[in-house]
Amino acid sequence: MELLTTNNVWMMICTALVFFMHLGFAFLEIGLTRQKNTINILFKNIFIITVGLLLYCLVGFNLMYPGEFNGFLGFAGFGLDAPLTAEGALDLAYNEGYTYWTDFLFQGMFAATAATIVSGAVAERMKIGPFMVFTILYVGLIYPIAGSWKWGGGFLDSLETPFYDFAGSTLVHSVGGWAAVVAVCLLGSRIGKFKDGKLQAIPGHNIPLATAGVLILWLGWFGFNGGSVLSADPSLTSLTLVTTCLAAAAGGVVAALTSTVLHKNLDLTMFLNGILGGLVGITAGADQMSPTDAVIIGAVAGAIIVFAVSLIDKLKLDDPVGAIAVHLVCGIWGTLAVGIFGNLASGAQFVSQLIGVASYAAICIVSSFIIIFIMKKTVGIRVSEKEELEGLDAHEHGMDAYPDFRLNEH
Repeated sequence: MELLTTNNVWMMICTALVFFMHLGFAFLEIGLTRQKNTINILFKNIFIITVGLLLYCLVGFNLMYPGEFNGFLGFAGFGLDAPLTAEGALDLAYNEGYTYWTDFLFQGMFAATAATIVSGAVAERMKIGPFMVFTILYVGLIYPIAGSWKWGGGFLDSLETPFYDFAGSTLVHSVGGWAAVVAVCLLGSRIGKFKDGKLQAIPGHNIPLATAGVLILWLGWFGFNGGSVLSADPSLTSLTLVTTCLAAAAGGVVAALTSTVLHKNLDLTMFLNGILGGLVGITAGADQMSPTDAVIIGAVAGAIIVFAVSLIDKLKLDDPVGAIAVHLVCGIWGTLAVGIFGNLASGAQFVSQLIGVASYAAICIVSSFIIIFIMKKTVGIRVSEKEELEGLDAHEHGMDAYPDFRLNEH
């Protein structure tokens, strides 16, 4: 009983930290975009966490953890079906790790993150209505079905050498990243981002706020990865937090250095995204890596960020916050790194990691394309030119985030 209580308290603390990450995402997104779209971004982030939790309660949790199923799709029924008593909750404790209720809430916090990644990538030009519809379908159905393939005991967990994703480099971050690529391609770039084929910088309006967002996300990752141990095991949780922090630090430093060498300027935004890239990269194998492995994985992720951002710009894909480079590209890298570094490194493991990456790419690209393409051809997904130039806050919300201090933006 004492062990259960200790483990459950740790899991609840980690749940709170993951919840806190949504504030970090909100700060990062509004900081790296223009002030005339601040309300729009905040509204989307609040919508994601509130509706995401309700959807996860209604269908998501039982889609993701259906019990015995065919390995691809299963459903244990609507709503949460545990006995609504303290004793019943304790009866459903997992190996003295945590209760059924804690499990639901911890996993529910993860579910909303996938749509938050997309929110940043489509910022400043997507209609709020279609984004809300996408969130409902993607968080409510696609994320939990995809998650069941590994975390729910599905076919990826049943491979001869099981696919491994400790805390979601692929299951969370790449799931959001693939959808972000599709959405950005179907939306097109913001007005003024590319003039005569040349890239034009559109600076964010509050870099200090973006910096605060990254530091909050780093703090939240203590819960994201630390909670994924699924217990308060002192050795494993301590190692996981060490590898997480070292990867983040290495990612930031290497991204800053690489950007300075290539672009001859000390770019703070690249420094920040390097930290996030290191965090995403270590997430798949944080419990399996040595500190040295973690530094290498984070460092590679930091370098990848710089080149990925440049490649995305060359492809004329407009991602205002760097979500694709951070969450998709570094998510893939971190997933494959499990087969290269750490306790699980082997050729067979690397092949399983490739199978996992390809499987999630398939379901995410196809499903997000169908959802967004149908809306594009019916209700439309992009605001008008006038609305985009004047700001989504005024036209979609009738509000101004800074009513007493408004710059003349174009």
